[in-house]
Amino acid sequence: MAGPIQQFEIKPLFRVAEIAGREIHFTNSAAYMFLAVAGSCLFLLLATRRRRVVPGRWQSAAEMLHEFVAKTLRENAGEQGMRFFPLVFSLFMFVLAANLIGMFPYAFTVTSHLIITFSLAMIVFLTVTIYGVVRHGFGFFRLFMPAGIPLALAPIIVPIELISYLSRPVSHSVRLFAVMLAGHITLKVFAGFVAALGGLGVLGILAAVLPLAMTVALTGLELLMSVIQAYIFTMLTCMYLNDAIHPGH
Repeated sequence: MAGPIQQFEIKPLFRVAEIAGREIHFTNSAAYMFLAVAGSCLFLLLATRRRRVVPGRWQSAAEMLHEFVAKTLRENAGEQGMRFFPLVFSLFMFVLAANLIGMFPYAFTVTSHLIITFSLAMIVFLTVTIYGVVRHGFGFFRLFMPAGIPLALAPIIVPIELISYLSRPVSHSVRLFAVMLAGHITLKVFAGFVAALGGLGVLGILAAVLPLAMTVALTGLELLMSVIQAYIFTMLTCMYLNDAIHPGH
């Protein structure tokens, strides 16, 4: 029986090219990222193709997702933050789709890999930094010296704020990666108990009832966390974008 870590193994599917003596492969991770993007796009296109005044179920679901992200962005970054709505909505849909796809049996969860979540976090970090500097110039660096702080405390406050700012991509990415990784490992462990005990006969089957119940409960919890983590990633993105729009606040 496969161990709980093997579900995260990246496997090459086919060779794409060879660059500087190194082979470039299309992997299962890339395939599931394409699936997450394609699934999100297909859902939105099909759900909104008729654009009825009285929406059906699928159109209502698409509109609810749209309004949910728009409301989160407005509450955290103000009306000016809506210029970043395409970026925020795209990140939300990708993370949500990737998390939910990973819940299917034998599927691959791309958000359980730190390199994926860190790449998404770096997109947000670079967007915030570049936009903040371009729009506000040196005024953007007021972010590291909050208003109302005595100037004498600057040698203490500025390094702390700078370290906190530079660590954002790490905290932003590790939170999503760690939750998805731990959840899938725990789910696999309890499911392994069920399979192992079920092969021991009648007594084993009776003993497997408890881990089976835990597996079902953990599956529901993991589904909930898949949605919650997509929301948390989006909310933090909106909060960081607010710093680029209003660095003095």
